[in-house]
Amino acid sequence: MIQQCLVSDSVAQQASVPDLIPVRMLNEFTYCPRLGYLEWVDGEWADNLETMEGTFGHRRVDRATTKPVPLPGSTEATAEADPELRIHARSLMLSAPAEGLLARLDLLELTGTTATPVDYKRGHAPDIPEGAWEPERVQLCAQGLILKENGFQCTEGVLYFIASRRRVCIPFTDELIARTRQLRDEFRVAAAAAVVPPPLVDSPKCPRCSLVGICLPDETALLQLGGLSADSQVNRQGDDEGLAGGPVSRELPVRVRRLIPANDDALPLYLQTQGAMLGKSGDRLTVKLKDELLAERRLMDVSQVCLYGNVLVSAQALRELTVRGIPVCHFSYGGWFHALTAGFVHNNVQLRIRQFAVAADAEESLRLARWFIAGKIRNARTLLRRHLSASEDVVEAESGGGGSVPADPRPVLEQLQDYRRRVEQAGSAETLLGLEGLAAKAYFQHFFGLLRGRFEFDVAGRNRRPPRDPVNAVLSFMYSLLVKELTVVLQSVGFDPLLGFLHRPRFGRAGLALDVAEEYRPLIADSATLMAFNNGELGEGSFLERAGAVVLTEGGRKSVIAAFERRMSQEVTHPIFGYRVSYRRILEVQARLLARVVVGELPEYIPFCTR
Repeated sequence: MIQQCLVSDSVAQQASVPDLIPVRMLNEFTYCPRLGYLEWVDGEWADNLETMEGTFGHRRVDRATTKPVPLPGSTEATAEADPELRIHARSLMLSAPAEGLLARLDLLELTGTTATPVDYKRGHAPDIPEGAWEPERVQLCAQGLILKENGFQCTEGVLYFIASRRRVCIPFTDELIARTRQLRDEFRVAAAAAVVPPPLVDSPKCPRCSLVGICLPDETALLQLGGLSADSQVNRQGDDEGLAGGPVSRELPVRVRRLIPANDDALPLYLQTQGAMLGKSGDRLTVKLKDELLAERRLMDVSQVCLYGNVLVSAQALRELTVRGIPVCHFSYGGWFHALTAGFVHNNVQLRIRQFAVAADAEESLRLARWFIAGKIRNARTLLRRHLSASEDVVEAESGGGGSVPADPRPVLEQLQDYRRRVEQAGSAETLLGLEGLAAKAYFQHFFGLLRGRFEFDVAGRNRRPPRDPVNAVLSFMYSLLVKELTVVLQSVGFDPLLGFLHRPRFGRAGLALDVAEEYRPLIADSATLMAFNNGELGEGSFLERAGAVVLTEGGRKSVIAAFERRMSQEVTHPIFGYRVSYRRILEVQARLLARVVVGELPEYIPFCTR
């Protein structure tokens, strides 16, 4: 098991835990131990409406007071030892090494040596005997402990609820102090163990949590159940295009709530006008060519920037993109994905440590690789099953280059099914790659016959480096876009995209992105290729042929990118969890589930397979 081979030495883990716990993280741990761990240990963060409202409500107290606050016993405190003098300090950072706590106080009310911390909360004051929920009381009490260690007298604090415009006084009783120190110690032990706490089960806290799409509590709880085997989960398949059935009406042992949002509002920005300059103006990105404004986009609407060929980026735009965690993907003019520019957007070093440990274990790497390839073959079989004719005649391909398509699809479907079963039992990486090659050959023999191009082209099987016909040129470009998308997703989750389990390390190759891409090639890239050709979006003017190689023109690339983005935005029913989300969100969900497998929280990886 992966979990067994990744057990870390507790002493080494303890040494890696920071000395001081931020009281804000202690609040999160009290609310949900898993949330506190993900934010403090793994460095995860995501905004939602409530967190943004909280930031807006703190806008005044976040402006630090310029005048220094006199600490008890200091020269300044002696000079201002007026017991009637009342001092207000905003956004004050204090630490307490003995207590092991660190806090930025929203507001400190100081009268002589008596200090009262005031913590701002966005919502309404709850109507409960304690005056506030435990996480807020613990956070405020931790601030009081910090003030006491710094020499102040502090027996109570105040919670100011912005929505109610009401101050609630919280006395620091012995029971509350003991509870605060207990939770502090439990948090430190949980962080030292380097094992993420289990998710809450069917908790009302989860839907409003900003990290619900990262934590995946319902999904993780369901997959942790031993009663659902990998094969049974894969076979619980829904319908992604309304062509068959819908989700299996089987009652799940864990209620999986809908993942919101189903699609991302922010989308990639593609730039391929040679010599254009990407700049920044306020909160917008601008694209100019020789001082002519070609386009502009709000930064909040951009998820990534993709540059093809010689497109320039200003220093201001690049800095803003990296600060906001928006990656810049660099392509050659022909579409070769060769670089990624990103800031330090993730602190989850532990995931990368464990990723390297699993990659170094041949048996565990093979176990994951088998599922990647099995998912690819299963999805390839699904695509052929949907599109091949069920009649008993032989249908000639309209394109003239795809050959003939056997009306009875059963032989190739049975062949792919057999390859998939053999892949799941493959005993070595060499056997696995051999079976993957045989399955790909059988698949592409029938895939090209599904094309109904409106111009003449010749397809002589799958070829690349360079592609020698329009279909293979589009497939190669689609695969490049898919690998780019997965490289961005995997890096955002905390993986090193270069180190794979199936594709072994090679200079400049995103091995893990290529691994994960296998299951999505038929679903996204191949399907989008069929749509682009069969809908007449690509014609003879979309390609150029030079020295036996075929490349896309600028207009052809625009058409392919449009088809790819349509497919990425299309909503699909998740075969296990039953909710509908876009393919772009599916990539993120599956990448996070893979991370759970690598760290040992889930027993095995289940590839995404549609019905």
